[in-house]
Amino acid sequence: MHSGRKNSIAARDWHRDLITGTVWKRLIVFFLPIAAGTCIQQLYNTVDGLIVGRFVGTVALAAVGGSASQIIAVLIGFFVAVTAGASVVIAQLYGAGRSDAVRLATGNAIAIFALMGALLMVVGLAATPAMLRLLRTPADTLSASVLYLRIYFLGVPFILVLNIESNMLRAVGDSYSPFVYMVAGCVTNIVLDVAFVVVFHWGIAGVAAATVAAQLINMLLLTQKLMRTEEPYRLSVRELQFKGAYLASMFRLGIPSGLQNTMYGISNLIVQIGVNSLGTVVVASWAMTTKIDGVFWAVSNALGAAITSFVGQNLGAGKEDRVKLCVKQGLFLGFGITVVLSTLIMLVARPLLHILTKDPAVISTTWEMLWYFVPFYFTWTLIEILSAVLRGSGDAVRPVVIIGLGICSFRILWMVTIFQIIHTLPVLCLTYLCSWTLTSIIILVYFRRSDWLNRSRRILDN
Repeated sequence: MHSGRKNSIAARDWHRDLITGTVWKRLIVFFLPIAAGTCIQQLYNTVDGLIVGRFVGTVALAAVGGSASQIIAVLIGFFVAVTAGASVVIAQLYGAGRSDAVRLATGNAIAIFALMGALLMVVGLAATPAMLRLLRTPADTLSASVLYLRIYFLGVPFILVLNIESNMLRAVGDSYSPFVYMVAGCVTNIVLDVAFVVVFHWGIAGVAAATVAAQLINMLLLTQKLMRTEEPYRLSVRELQFKGAYLASMFRLGIPSGLQNTMYGISNLIVQIGVNSLGTVVVASWAMTTKIDGVFWAVSNALGAAITSFVGQNLGAGKEDRVKLCVKQGLFLGFGITVVLSTLIMLVARPLLHILTKDPAVISTTWEMLWYFVPFYFTWTLIEILSAVLRGSGDAVRPVVIIGLGICSFRILWMVTIFQIIHTLPVLCLTYLCSWTLTSIIILVYFRRSDWLNRSRRILDN
């Protein structure tokens, strides 16, 4: 393939704003639509749960939110996370002004992930009952879970394609279009939930069908956007091939992210076993914390995604000074957001808890849990931003190893040793604080000592 910066002069006409202008302003403008989209997604999940619980029933709510959600998070979450690798490759090629390479990479990525989605759909349809039994799904929810998951798997090709297309647009600096189409998808999902569940009384099948239909609409909007644009990343049918030279780089960068997502899922399952062992009040309180602090995790993930694309484009353009400035200002922005959100969460937590539940034991236990988590989110902020910078530079494996050992493996080890000896809620909660602190120290040391700025050359020299 080519080396150097082919078409770099012509590229000046179509470069997005990520490689020009004031760094912190460009970063914030790019980040805000991603953050808004993730927050809307969180709001949608809450509304969806209310519709299911209120109009279908407790069994349906357990079927959607129990073992089925764990399978989706681990299995489908792996492949969705892999799509992030393509965004790094495309961001660097786009920043370098390699228009022909961008078109090739775009077409090849969509083709391969559409194929992967189709294969995963077939496997999921066949293996759903076995997977649910393996997770010891309660008998009263098994048939509903099978129905929900099988319909959901029909939409997996749409999910993978819309994720790769969204990541592509963010990679070239367009975070607004994915946000708009995500809002359209969420609104569609809620409307169809009401129509299929409340009006037509389709029950659990209606919930799953609404989700698949919304994903399809989101994907079609993104595909139309890519096919109609005049930019170098325009989607062309003839570029939908499986011989792209950049597929290896996409998977080299994406598979570690997928494995990291899987490790999180496994470690969370182990922690959940510990939570379950402390009784119903703790289980309910644990779930309640995710409803209260979910906005922080949504915004944190959005900032990480924005920084990855920002770093990728600017490294591709050879603007290392902007990348270094992005690290400093990204950390400043991240810590600032963390302080603001942590303060707001603690201020609204108690009033919100009284709205969400009337159980005084759950309110008290949730409040105790929040004090173990929220004041220490700054340790996670460091991990999020530095790992995002490393991914954007093309260094994907080592951050995953660090996070896998420092967070996932550490938590599992903690749960099977210390928690078994001191079987209390504080010890359970401390596994998060200790794992965040340990991992933030390790990744900071690695970041300062590694030659991460030169990682992008592997991609651009292909």
